[in-house]
Amino acid sequence: MPGEPRACAFLTMADESGFVTDYRPGIPPLEALGWTVDCVPWREAGHDWSRYAAVYIAAPWDYTENPDAFLATLEAIERSGALLVNPLPLVRWNLDKGYLRDLERRGIDIVPSLWRERFGEAKVEDWFAALATDTLVIKPRIGANAESIYVLDRPPDPALATTLERTYARRPFIVQPFIDAIRTDGEYSLFYLGGAFSHAIRKLPKAGDFRVQEEHGADIQAATTESLLAAAGDAALAAVDPEPAYARVDFVRNSDGRFLLMELELIEPSLYLRMDPGAPQRFAAAFDDYVRRHQDSATG
Repeated sequence: MPGEPRACAFLTMADESGFVTDYRPGIPPLEALGWTVDCVPWREAGHDWSRYAAVYIAAPWDYTENPDAFLATLEAIERSGALLVNPLPLVRWNLDKGYLRDLERRGIDIVPSLWRERFGEAKVEDWFAALATDTLVIKPRIGANAESIYVLDRPPDPALATTLERTYARRPFIVQPFIDAIRTDGEYSLFYLGGAFSHAIRKLPKAGDFRVQEEHGADIQAATTESLLAAAGDAALAAVDPEPAYARVDFVRNSDGRFLLMELELIEPSLYLRMDPGAPQRFAAAFDDYVRRHQDSATG
């Protein structure tokens, strides 16, 4: 194994202003397990990744500005011999929201979706009809923090259609029905560490909004998981191979009571460690176990 056997890096951003990050609560329990932790911006050129036994993709949330450069950094980490957590094949798969189609084929209930490569206004009416809705959500296939997400009512506003034409002229996107419960019931996020359920939150958008990120004023609440939600989360995680070291699974409740998968985040999800007293310790234990198991398999 390269580098110091108990040294790891947390991959972050050079400038975290405008973001609410929560990876730092996981550092003290890792140090209590004997790890040393460096926080390293992913854009830092020429960094010696071989110094570390493992690199955790913590909060490099500006990677959507240049996903190719981000992947190049991850490839350099992998070449160095450091263990990337989560592994690069999962990251590549999870980078583009087309992974939702794979999960749907594996039996997971996702928010109904149309997949398009370029925006064409002439087809908008077809989208309303295909999804049986009067309100659409259009979002990029590679994106984060509700960037470039639009809500389109029927009939579409010509000015918004022009904006969409410009935004998605050369950018693949997803078309989904707007799920009304997002405004009142919010979005549920379940967190899995080392393959086991850890904790859950509910994210309620501020009045008049639909975005569930803290950066947009959403209210974040600790949540308990009813049986249907827990079963949906377990099923979504079981559909992922190989098993990730950590995952965030996001759901919205449909009008028929089913929980529909919105996203399954495996790259750099905010794990909301601050929302559960035991979550930081569970994160550290899962990380430590994941690295140990991979070290053992590499040497065995």
